[in-house]
Amino acid sequence: MTGIVERLSCSHCDAPLEYNPGEIIVTCRYCGSSNVIETGVAFTLKHSMLVNNYDSETVGNLVREWMNSGFLKPQDLENRSRITEIDLSYLPFWIISLEAISHYRGLFERAGPSIEKKADIQKSYNWVVLGRKASEFPTREFDVSLKGTIPFNISKIGSEARVLNSELDESEAKEIAKQEVEAHHEFLAKQEVDRIVEIETIVQIGDAVYLHAPIWFITYEYKGDSYRLVIDASNGEVIKGDIPLVEEFKLF
Repeated sequence: MTGIVERLSCSHCDAPLEYNPGEIIVTCRYCGSSNVIETGVAFTLKHSMLVNNYDSETVGNLVREWMNSGFLKPQDLENRSRITEIDLSYLPFWIISLEAISHYRGLFERAGPSIEKKADIQKSYNWVVLGRKASEFPTREFDVSLKGTIPFNISKIGSEARVLNSELDESEAKEIAKQEVEAHHEFLAKQEVDRIVEIETIVQIGDAVYLHAPIWFITYEYKGDSYRLVIDASNGEVIKGDIPLVEEFKLF
């Protein structure tokens, strides 16, 4: 790992901690314990993980199954594709338990004269926040089941996997969750009215869970172009996959 700021030791086993600038919560690669960097605050939250259930060969089979499913993909996608990269990373996530209620007033205008509508949106969430900044990971498509988590155990992570540290602390993750839920409720309100006049969202934030989840990142080549797949290594589901455009749908 490059870009180490300074040499610090794990508070549990005294082994050297390796971390990059901006990382706040560091997982010791020797004992698997969590350490808070720079803040001086002890890490008291339970550190959980999801287990990787697929090796690289099995993931290759999942990719081929995905290529052969769905009518939007080119018929020759599997035969003419070549996997060029396949990497496993354990990403840090914050799962924020919260309840939100929005009171909104808006105008429904699509079917004649404007009609004012008032309504509430009330929902409970386990909101997923990726603990990395400036990342393109499709967090909203990633459905984390807390029922499948176990206490973090470094021995259950293979040597081929990278373990990334969190660049967010608990308070930052909760604030991001709050802002994203507010934006989500505004989006939901806009499905019911054409124009929002006012909206107020009250968010009650509960517990936070810190966990590492195994994710396979696959790059494949098709007719000279590169595409990416992101696969949940705990259940084999494709979180997001780039699909080449079928020839007859291309614009010239």
